[in-house]
Amino acid sequence: MNDEFEKTDEEWRRTLDPDRYAVLRRAATEAPFSGSLLHVDRDGAFTCAGCGQVLFRSEQKFDSGCGWPSFDACEPGTIVERPDHSLFRERTEILCARCGGHLGHVFPDGPTPTGLRYCVNSLALDFDDGAPL
Repeated sequence: MNDEFEKTDEEWRRTLDPDRYAVLRRAATEAPFSGSLLHVDRDGAFTCAGCGQVLFRSEQKFDSGCGWPSFDACEPGTIVERPDHSLFRERTEILCARCGGHLGHVFPDGPTPTGLRYCVNSLALDFDDGAPL
């Protein structure tokens, strides 16, 4: 994790809105099919909502039908994986390598040649299509 983005819990609470705080800092999950980035299909980059690091590119996104944005790969060095034993089964949690924010999980059931499905909460991401704000 990058020292620049090491914050106390109180600093994260002040920085993030409550829903994003719950996902990024407390590993909550947004309801399926509710995320604002689920159907984004424009060219651009998906960045961490906690620190702005580019995590995924639009060409890595695919429609998995699972209810959350799905990607078959991430940008090199941007994601940290760790075992997640919640829900009484083992999954692989994915976190932003820069700020440690919870993004979602990665599964070995993707339909592309990578065989991966990075299942990510929209609340953990921002989208940058390069258009002026």
